[in-house]
Amino acid sequence: MLALDHVEKQYGQFSLDVSLNVQEGCVTGLIGQNGAGKSTTFKAILGLIFEDGGRVEIFGKPKEKLSLADRERIGVVLGESGFNEELTIPQVAGILKNFYGKFDRERFLSACRKSKLPEERRLKDFSTGMKARLKVLAATSYGAQLLILDEPTAGLDVVARDAVLDLLREYMEEEANRSILISSHISGDLEGLCDDLYMIYEGKIILHEDTDVLLGNYGLIKADEEQYRGLDKEYLLRVKRAGFGYECLTAHRDFYLENYPGLVVEKGTIDGVITMMTGGTEV
Repeated sequence: MLALDHVEKQYGQFSLDVSLNVQEGCVTGLIGQNGAGKSTTFKAILGLIFEDGGRVEIFGKPKEKLSLADRERIGVVLGESGFNEELTIPQVAGILKNFYGKFDRERFLSACRKSKLPEERRLKDFSTGMKARLKVLAATSYGAQLLILDEPTAGLDVVARDAVLDLLREYMEEEANRSILISSHISGDLEGLCDDLYMIYEGKIILHEDTDVLLGNYGLIKADEEQYRGLDKEYLLRVKRAGFGYECLTAHRDFYLENYPGLVVEKGTIDGVITMMTGGTEV
């Protein structure tokens, strides 16, 4: 559906070099701290910046060769994007109809009502959560097969974030051949949504893993000096000094639980994995 092969971009001291794949029928997450390169990656995908090297393919074609019909199969939400604040929802529908041949006005308006978006109020009177839901509904209103969403839940409270994520789940459930690439720095947004995750740090992908594998197989070991000396290091990904001794990241949690009964081996979390992958050292 979407493939990036060593897409490169240089901004002063910042250097991007990203490879990733989004499979048909899957939701892929790109997670990292602010400034890690998520937005730069999305802009390169969409042709909003010229990459210095590498290749982007969408629907099996180089992005430069996408037809207008191909582009209408892509729905986009960017953090800085949005509609004129003086518009109402029916006016937004009029704009979308002019741009997208497959736009379904009645379906869009019905979805807005279901999401409790007031049709006659101007967008400037909408809450941040309402505006976020509207952007997602607009991106899914014309039969897009691929959604590219850069931080669609940024700045939202928990209730508003859940509402946006529910819209994305509904979108994926409607047809089997749809895909989403979504970025976030909030791990909770991605745990229950994404099939796989790419972690980006300082412009580089440092880990790619299926979400179920990450949450089910990864673990954080807490060992004192003596325990650490006796550990089999073969399955350790990262190690970091701690006040009590060492913290160790592993993708084989069960191995250490079974072979070291007295060892503290906590279940892996996305935040914990990110912290160790970026702050720990390779074994």
